[in-house]
Amino acid sequence: MRAALFGLALIVAPATLLGQSTSVADRPAVLVADRVFITRDRVLVADGNVEAFQGETRLRASAIRYDQDRGALSIEGPIVLSEGDSTTILADAAELDGELQSGLLRGARMILEQQLQLAAVQINRVEGRYSQLYKAAVTSCKLCEDGEAPLWQIRAKRVVHDEVAQQLYFDEAQFLIKTVPIFYLPRLRLPDPTLDRASGFLAPTVRSTSQLSVGLKLPYFIKIGDHRDLTLTPYLSSKTRTMEFRYRQAFVAGRIEFNGGITRDDLQPDDTRGYLFGSGTFDLRRDYKLDFGIETTSDRSYLNDYGYSVADRLTSELTVSRTRRDEYTRASLLNYQSLRDGDVNDYLPTLVLDGEYQKRYFPARIGGEVRLSLEAHSHRRASDVSANGLGRDVSRLNGDLDWMRRLTFGNGLVSDLQLGTSFGLFNIAQDADYTPRHSDMVPKAAVALRYPMQRREAGGAVQQIEPLVQLAWTGGDRLDIPNEESTLVEYDEGNLLALSRFPRPDRRERGAVMAFGVNWARIDPNGWDANLSVGQVIRDKTDADFSFSSGLEGTQSDFLIAGQLRNDNGFAVIGRGLVDDDFQVAKAELRGVWNYQRGQIAGSYVWLSADDDEERDDNVSEITFDGSYAINNQWQATADWRFDVEDERAARAGLGLSYNNECVQVDVSVNRRYSSSTSVEPSTDFGFNIGLRGFAANTGTERYVRSCGK
Repeated sequence: MRAALFGLALIVAPATLLGQSTSVADRPAVLVADRVFITRDRVLVADGNVEAFQGETRLRASAIRYDQDRGALSIEGPIVLSEGDSTTILADAAELDGELQSGLLRGARMILEQQLQLAAVQINRVEGRYSQLYKAAVTSCKLCEDGEAPLWQIRAKRVVHDEVAQQLYFDEAQFLIKTVPIFYLPRLRLPDPTLDRASGFLAPTVRSTSQLSVGLKLPYFIKIGDHRDLTLTPYLSSKTRTMEFRYRQAFVAGRIEFNGGITRDDLQPDDTRGYLFGSGTFDLRRDYKLDFGIETTSDRSYLNDYGYSVADRLTSELTVSRTRRDEYTRASLLNYQSLRDGDVNDYLPTLVLDGEYQKRYFPARIGGEVRLSLEAHSHRRASDVSANGLGRDVSRLNGDLDWMRRLTFGNGLVSDLQLGTSFGLFNIAQDADYTPRHSDMVPKAAVALRYPMQRREAGGAVQQIEPLVQLAWTGGDRLDIPNEESTLVEYDEGNLLALSRFPRPDRRERGAVMAFGVNWARIDPNGWDANLSVGQVIRDKTDADFSFSSGLEGTQSDFLIAGQLRNDNGFAVIGRGLVDDDFQVAKAELRGVWNYQRGQIAGSYVWLSADDDEERDDNVSEITFDGSYAINNQWQATADWRFDVEDERAARAGLGLSYNNECVQVDVSVNRRYSSSTSVEPSTDFGFNIGLRGFAANTGTERYVRSCGK
């Protein structure tokens, strides 16, 4: 019977329900119901499980009466009127035109993007674009049938929803938390949830610090176009007047973003303070990429005072690069700005030019790989002082030509061969202690042997062990040039078999060197995975440029010990250390992480011994901790803590608490910085931020909808 009536509706509805076959979007209407008949007064009546379709508009109701003379629909509820996936209207009764675009709905509720609910005594629809709601209440909170008020709502005498402009206009609006009025606005405009970007105010933030007192940040977003925008954020307190800004723009082949602030405050009342951070990336022709970054500030303490960054050295960079399968090219211009106490930027190499080129070849006759590397570098100090290296400028050009080949024998032995030569050209300017020009040509060779072995246990776990040894030689003598770039040497499992463990080519290890070690791993698909690496380096003569804490001092290095332990339950421990024959530790670090169902706990420990060569007068011993815990579906707590064991005091501590559900997001935080210097004072920072959901496009951030209690 229903199928027969559906066929009847297809015939009747285009002619009678709409009156015309050319409706909105030139699509005829379709009517489906349990019963369809025409009265003597030429009124079409559809009764029982009625559904009507017109373009993207879909109507469900108990009954529909269509008066052909008036071209009007009388609809009995409960009514569900849908406009695609974005808008749903629920009503008790309605009077609409034949195209379902204009009319009046009584006892109605509008739902936008399944987020924002607008309830009203009546809704007046105009031309399918405007919906006018009278005596309306607006909220994105879940509404329960127990009559309890939502967490927040906006009540207004009238609300107009413009579907084309994607805006909500409020007349005589009153904001309430539960049933308590908070503020009143005669006029208010807000974006609806379907709008991705629109000019207007964003969620405010309250920030309180021991230095700047209690302040308010009120960001205003300006949509300049479809591909660029500007956000201005006034930050006002009794001690500061700051204007923060963010500018973003997208291009066909790239993007840029700039963040900054301009300040007048009581901390430095006679100065205008500020900062500028910027970044961008662009795709150029022939696979080249352009990247730039800008970091600058007016004084050493500004970034810390306002919580913008904890960096103590700022880097501005312009880089052009290209990466291909067998080729890499890069050219960079960098500028550094140190914020550390005691550093004089004029005496530091703040302007740097750096470039490199690598090319790989695979000759068929001799096998293996031939790698050509060129590196150019120049750094300049602003100072003109020629004594003690305070104004020293250095330029260099270095190149490497290496042949590398791996051989695997039938018994499982693996051999890595390397032959090559390196050259270096150096120019030293503005330093009376060194002659200007230096050059060298350095031959080098290495052979490494590995013997990987594997054993499978009865329970399915697999053990792997790999002893290894390398014999290497680098010829020539070290040039009489200053150590400008290789002052900090890292010795770890990644460079155990390197021909030189210095980070830059202004220093090279010379003479004969033997490195040996063993790698062990156990992989259990049903339990713990573990691996351990142990190694040592032995050379025929000492190298004075290796400091004590590098672990490479003397003819025998410290033992390198590195390992990790992890399982499938989210627990992992990673550690690394340098230990000498007397079990003295030069450097060590340990990091543990546990990811569990409700959150994460992580901690680390770092030890660095005092070393004058690395400008470290005291031992460094620090413990850090950070974690998060989901108290329930809405509440989450976070914490972080850093403790200086050597000084026996905390260096930093922070706590955070957030509440997040379908209609509101609240973040509360407190952070304490205990460390101090001549430019940075200890401070406590309180933060409070509240955001109402439903007036912006869905960001996809996970949130939980509260359930109605009994």
